[in-house]
Formats: sequence, C-alpha cells, structure tokens
Amino acid sequence: MLTERPTTGWQRARHVLATRIIRPMHLLIPFAAPGSEAGRSALRTLALPNLQFLLARLLAAPADDGEDISLTPPHERALASLLGFTGGDGRLPWAAWRAAADGIVVGSQPWGELTPAHWHVGTDQVSLLDPAQLMLDEVGSRALFDAVAELFTSEGFDLRWGAPQRWYLSHASLAGLPCASLDRVIGRNVDRWLTADPASRLLRRLQNEVQMQLYNHPINERRETLGQLTVNSFWLSGCGVAQPVTGKAPQVDDRLRGPALGVDWAAWVRAWDTLDAGPLAALAAACRNGADVRLTLCGERASVTWASSRRSAWQRLAGIWRSPAVAPLLEPL
Repeated sequence: MLTERPTTGWQRARHVLATRIIRPMHLLIPFAAPGSEAGRSALRTLALPNLQFLLARLLAAPADDGEDISLTPPHERALASLLGFTGGDGRLPWAAWRAAADGIVVGSQPWGELTPAHWHVGTDQVSLLDPAQLMLDEVGSRALFDAVAELFTSEGFDLRWGAPQRWYLSHASLAGLPCASLDRVIGRNVDRWLTADPASRLLRRLQNEVQMQLYNHPINERRETLGQLTVNSFWLSGCGVAQPVTGKAPQVDDRLRGPALGVDWAAWVRAWDTLDAGPLAALAAACRNGADVRLTLCGERASVTWASSRRSAWQRLAGIWRSPAVAPLLEPL
C-alpha cells in the first residue's frame, strides 16, 4: 500500500489507483528509459534480475510508438488506454478525473488543472522547475490561490482549490484544448510546449497577469527571504470533459520520475534497484505461481506491455534458460 502524501497530479493519480487495488497484477512504470545519452549510459549499468525474469517469461505486445515531442507522454497514453479515456495528443481529461478525486463536482463542464509553479529565467530560455521543489503547504497555496482567483473569475472561469499543488479551472473554452503534460515541461524551455491554439490566447494573457500579481505577494517575499523558490506562474494541463472509467486500472509506480526529471541518473539507477527488489519481485513471484501478470514499461517516446500467455512446454523450458539483457529492450522506449 502506498502511504506517502500525494503532491503532483500524477502522484495523486498513483495514490487513487493504489487505494482502489489491493493486489494488482498489472504494474505500470513511467520513465523506465531515458532519452539522453547520459541516461542511456546509466541504463546499461542496470542489473535487475526480477525484471530479467519477467521479460524472459512474458510476451511483449506491439509497442505504442510515439515521439518525445508529443504533448502526452507514453505513460499517460498507456494509463488513459487502460482506464478507457479517449482524446488526441494533449487532450486527455486528467484534470476532471483528478478534480473529482479531490472532491470537486465536475459535472459536464470542461476542466483544466492549474499547477502553481516556478518559472526560472535563464540567459537564453525560461524553464519550468519541478513543482515538488516548492514544497508548497496548504496555507501558502490557499493565499496565492485567493490572490489570483479574481483574475480568472472576472473572465468567466470557475476556479477551485483541490490541494496545495492542484488548482482546477473550468470554462467552455477548455473543451478540446491541447496542453502539454507537466511531465513534458519540467526542466525544459516552456516556449517549446506552449500551444498556439486560438483558445489559449486568453489563458496566455491571464498567465502574464498572474505573474505580475504574484511578483510582490507577501508569501513570495517570505519564501525569498527563506531562500525558497517563489511561485511565479502556473502550468495548465489535462483539459477536457470528465469521462467514465471503463477499464481496469494498473498499479502505477512512479519512483523513477523524480530522478529522471531531475537528470539525476545515479538516483535513477538506485530507484530501479528498489523497484526490482520490491514491486517487480512481487510480480515475478506471482508469475512463478501461475498468475496472469502484466508489466508496462514507458519511456520518453513509447511504451510496451509484457503479459502472461499460454505457451508450450518447450517455450516454458526455453524461458527458464533465457535471460534477456535489459538495456536493448528498454532503449527503444
């Protein structure tokens, strides 16, 4: 059972799924393969006996191939498919789903998730830092939320507070508005991920107004005095109308996320080690006992699901001796 307090929207999704499933037989792992050469070098050092066991005995389905420039990363596409959500790139209704989990009545209106964030102004680009680094508490979050609420409500938006790092926005213009996932933007140039959709023009203006409103806010002044990152903007994602969950949810384990987004490949390798000794060991044990198990590994571009399948005695025997290298299977992701 996952007991840590969820912070980001993706961690909230992980928490919701974990509380609904006691012994999941489908494990989904985001950020299983990095896109950079430094990350691939770290990948080649992995020694994961339980993962090797599973990859030797499970059969791989065709990969869900994509691009590392898509608005929706592979792990969100995979989870959406399992839950039964539909929508194009950047148009999956995560905000409505998470808002409902936070106790907000979403109805039939389109929703978007506003993540309070720190935009770092560098010499040649503006990048979005991981909102988890803000360590924003409820008191500070609500004060900042209240400071910007009228900017949105005066334009006809319905703004709701869900959690310190999860604010929600409802408006007809959010229906079908493509937005980049927060997991695509963290640590990167925000300009690359700001869509040119005409419906986003008002939100871009509001974003500028929010930045000005928060610039000298007492909460930010205090944070700056304490050497903490200020909250100087937000990121909008997951827009759309709520859809019913029609599929069976997997167990999502995102312990690789923080190290991957933080480009800390030593920590990423250590996280893989704990994954192999924990959830993957449990999945391997279930596989040995004849359970129907599935494993979905997601990288920057693609995802692949390995699943139990009826095999001949010869195929089962061959699997005992086969021990595939992990890196060649994960690098294409």
